Amino acid sequence: MVVKKTFINMVTAIKIHLNENLFLRDPEETSLGRDIISSSIIMIDKLGFEQFTFKKLAREMGSTEASVYRYFENKHILLVYLINWYWVWQEYNIEVNIKNIKDTKEQLKKILSIIAHPANVGYTQNTSMDIEALHRIVISEASKSYLTKEVDELNKKGMYADYKRLCKKIAEFILILNPNYPYAVGLVSMLIEAANHQAFFALHLPSLTNLKKNDNQMVDVTIFLEQILFSAIK
Repeated sequence: MVVKKTFINMVTAIKIHLNENLFLRDPEETSLGRDIISSSIIMIDKLGFEQFTFKKLAREMGSTEASVYRYFENKHILLVYLINWYWVWQEYNIEVNIKNIKDTKEQLKKILSIIAHPANVGYTQNTSMDIEALHRIVISEASKSYLTKEVDELNKKGMYADYKRLCKKIAEFILILNPNYPYAVGLVSMLIEAANHQAFFALHLPSLTNLKKNDNQMVDVTIFLEQILFSAIK
């Protein structure tokens, strides 16, 4: 993870650097690139990944499709970029939010609450990204970043390294509580996927979950994740 913090008018701003294989030109380095990222989040959230195209994105930005292709090879790589950005941002938020918590169990509870509802952690103001929209994209579209025939090739290029690193770091807390638990990484990845799937089911396929679509939905997701985690590791 590479997260740089700069200070503008005494406000901390976050700049995240990702694997260079995720882009043809780093979008963080130009105003056009940053506009591509912020606009794509809004459009994917609104249209869905299937209906989203670079042509529509360029038209929305008042730019050209060729300009977008100078930054990203295709829309799938752009999606992988956005999801990776989210995982690095999550890792940063976890580090910041648990540094003053001494008890490992309480640290894990805080981590689960961040996984379930990241926009509540208090660090959304440090980025120009629409975190709520990006979180909705993660819920509905994240699995499409790796459920593809090219997953092995992309994995060799390190395009899922940020997600894997996040899972391994959270797994380390589980192993502090139970050093003999043999499935720590698998449990963490399952919990993250469960958080997204349960939130999606509550919104769209309510018969597949006991969680309800209401203001307490993310709180209920956190409680559900806690029950799975602490029951599993005893």
